[in-house]
Amino acid sequence: MTESARTISDAEWAATRRAGLAAGAQLARDAGGIEGVLLGYQKRLLSSTASHKVTICEKSRRIGATWGVASDAALTAAAVKSAGGMDVFYIGYNKEMAREFIDVCGMWAKSFNEAASEAEEFVFDDGDPDSKIQAFRIRFASGFEIIALPSRPRSLRGMQGFVILDEAAFHDDLGAMMKAALALLMWGGRVLVISTHLGVANTFNRLIEDARAGRKPYHVERYTFDDALKDGLYQRICLVTGEEWTPEGEAKWRAETIAGYGDDADEELFCVPSQGGGVYMSRALIEARMVTDGPVLRLSRPAEFTFLPKEYREADIAAWCKEHLEPLLKKLDPERQHAFGQDFARNLDLSVLIPIEIGKTLRRTVPFWIEMSNIPFEQQRQVLFYLCDRLPRFVGGKMDASGNGAYLAEVAAQKYGPLRIEQVKMSTEWYLVNFPPLKGAFEDGSILLPKDADGIDDLATVQTIRGIPRVPDIRTKGADGKKRHGDVAIALVLAYAQTRADHWEAGYQSASTVAATGGPDDEDDGRAWWKSPLGARIRGGF
Repeated sequence: MTESARTISDAEWAATRRAGLAAGAQLARDAGGIEGVLLGYQKRLLSSTASHKVTICEKSRRIGATWGVASDAALTAAAVKSAGGMDVFYIGYNKEMAREFIDVCGMWAKSFNEAASEAEEFVFDDGDPDSKIQAFRIRFASGFEIIALPSRPRSLRGMQGFVILDEAAFHDDLGAMMKAALALLMWGGRVLVISTHLGVANTFNRLIEDARAGRKPYHVERYTFDDALKDGLYQRICLVTGEEWTPEGEAKWRAETIAGYGDDADEELFCVPSQGGGVYMSRALIEARMVTDGPVLRLSRPAEFTFLPKEYREADIAAWCKEHLEPLLKKLDPERQHAFGQDFARNLDLSVLIPIEIGKTLRRTVPFWIEMSNIPFEQQRQVLFYLCDRLPRFVGGKMDASGNGAYLAEVAAQKYGPLRIEQVKMSTEWYLVNFPPLKGAFEDGSILLPKDADGIDDLATVQTIRGIPRVPDIRTKGADGKKRHGDVAIALVLAYAQTRADHWEAGYQSASTVAATGGPDDEDDGRAWWKSPLGARIRGGF
């Protein structure tokens, strides 16, 4: 806390608060109401709370997220029950936060011209005769109220409505507060948990990890300082303060703000919980899930192989597939759905192709995987198509479509259809959504892999970097001396993500497969493979 913050007088603070509320009210009027005054991330947060029973929002400090939520609180309490109206319970971790939120709700109510009482302080009865709880509220003509309560679980006992847990990471017992708040969902309530971070081990961060891993049915929103700036935060600040906005001025203000937080900037501004770096999954955890005896098929060819005649290359890879891949594919359970993921590489790294089975109990099993080194594009396509044509109950795959991988992903989507092949442009946002469920599967024991030392190394390279699980820009060496870049980890997260996607399954066989096998219909009616319906039961033919 700065010296000026410690010495500010009550009168100065009250004057500042009145000025802030007046500026907000004027802004709401001038901008034409809620749609005009709220910034993009504030609108997205309100949309999320309207669409999900439980929303968790990790955010940068001082971007006005709670200010926007107050508008939703005012509209919710002002609406009649048939229009979705309900009581709103705001719970911060101190009295000052409660008073400030009620003041902002009052400002919004006046801006909306809603009939509401003045904010009042009262003694809230939580059923404990020995406690006197000071609380704040606004009453609306709808019969509903906005009540700002202290952070005590029993405060929500017997209540019904929309609960807002603000700066949740700083509550003394967030777990107990969540337990109390979730009880309100049974009769149509909503819960919003919103906060900046307070360490990786904090309950707030664990709630987010559980939600992203799929262990909790909560929706997560994330708004960093830069997200807010892109949506116009500094422009809005300039509008309120009467300063002229310029790109140069914004850049300077951004740099000064970050510098002001020093070592805490990542946590305070960029949603990175402190002490959150390091290994994402321990080697012990990974090794505990490597229990199957499936092999790792390693396909490598010398540099001159690329320039051999096409017929030679195709015959060589076809023979390799028949010798090494076909026996493994024949062992797969024909009753189970299968998917795959591929991390593509051409020269420097490995191109890894991982099939994955969805078991009867929903446990995912990797029966084997393929590592290709220095294999031409066309021959990688040959291996991929050989695999996909023979995977039982094939439900598709996700493929790394970044850089050179775009070609192979595109031809796969052309062959098997865009509903079954997703061309993934790898990004930090994609990692943030898809790595936590994979980690959750390792922790829950719901995924099994073949035993492989290089595979452990690849998975163990995943780190939490600025709050995002990802493979760092470093390379390791495998047992064969070849460079690796976490290739198994990327292929596996793609494969696992496909098993969690909406599956589209059909009794499809490519023309090439039908040509090779005669097709299932040929045995019935003697139809040649090249006649309609080309392996698909299209009534009436062509």
